[in-house]
Amino acid sequence: MFTTIEKLITLRNLKPKKKEGFLKIISAFSFLGIMLGVSILIIVMSVMNGFRSELTNKILGFNSHVIVEPYSSQISEEFYKNLKNQYKKTNIIKTYNGEAVVLINNTAKGIVIRGIENKDLNKLNFFQSNIIDGQILDFTNGQIIIGKQLAIELGVVVGDTINVMSSSLISTPLGTVPKQSPYVIAAVFSSGLYEFDKNITFLNLADSLPFFDKSEEDINLEIFIDNPFDANKYKEKIQNSNPDYHVYSWSDLNKSFFSALKVERNVMFLILTLIIVVAAFNIISGLTILIKNKTREIAILKSLGLTKKSIIRSFFMTGFLIGFFATIFGLILGIIFSIYIEEIRQFFSLIFNFEIFPKDVYFLDEMPSELNFKSILSISLFSILITALASFFPSLAVTKIETIKALKYE
Repeated sequence: MFTTIEKLITLRNLKPKKKEGFLKIISAFSFLGIMLGVSILIIVMSVMNGFRSELTNKILGFNSHVIVEPYSSQISEEFYKNLKNQYKKTNIIKTYNGEAVVLINNTAKGIVIRGIENKDLNKLNFFQSNIIDGQILDFTNGQIIIGKQLAIELGVVVGDTINVMSSSLISTPLGTVPKQSPYVIAAVFSSGLYEFDKNITFLNLADSLPFFDKSEEDINLEIFIDNPFDANKYKEKIQNSNPDYHVYSWSDLNKSFFSALKVERNVMFLILTLIIVVAAFNIISGLTILIKNKTREIAILKSLGLTKKSIIRSFFMTGFLIGFFATIFGLILGIIFSIYIEEIRQFFSLIFNFEIFPKDVYFLDEMPSELNFKSILSISLFSILITALASFFPSLAVTKIETIKALKYE
């Protein structure tokens, strides 16, 4: 516990005299540096956590969790039925994916076509919550479902017809040409992922196979499970029991992407902690100057019977309180900023007429943010620890002051 005299000395040190204005500047910079360092760390970590979570949720909501593709042999109907019986709590659908080109109004746009059976659409949460125009109940042969961004770029709406050119070729009297087919837009979806909304379309499986000149032998199986993070367990079981097929999970497809996000997050944390460390050096310099200026006062306190430990604690608390309250204010500022970061982004984008978070670069429509208690706690503890160390070592300089020499000319 701190005694009354130690508290009084601490408060006196926190209010330098007018002739010690330089100490006020150093203290202010120390306070602002630590506060900004803590708040920026919280904001950046929250945005990166939100970015990772949002992308994960979007990817998992859009893509299947486990994919089974034919390898040395085709996927048989018997295997399909056995898989459905074995994993009754999962959704298993037949699909075929291919690349094509949309032709409309002298515009050509490359797309990815995902063929899926009409009866399977209602089984997927994606189609239940992301259709913004049209109906999937009437999705039949000759119809197509496209993303919002693609619809905007092509200038089309539900009910319009678009021509789609396949990568497969057909023979004509004039030679071989790419196969083309017209499709009526049945619905428009919005996944929240810019790249998906721009490039992905859906056809009925019965349309997609002949469109790409494929057959039932070329279909894939896509599995949707309750907990996507168990996908690798399903993958290993299916692969071990069926070596003739190629089985992979959503994490295999996005491994490099999420690894890069993790590395970037860790590097950003290390870089931004330097702000707090640099601010802590201001505390060291401030306390060092303060102790130098207070040499005679310290000597007088010693002569009056105040112990070295009490004086050390007083100067330690001077630096520690600056860092502690700076950390608290930094936490409040960082949390508030993280909660309202999308509103703040929109405000600055409107004021400066500049897109701060372009969706074509970052994939998402809005700037995500996710506050994590562990991240906030670790940032706070780190800041307080650095502050404590920066306050403790300069305070030890008090022990080097010799009372007789300090009072010699008094």
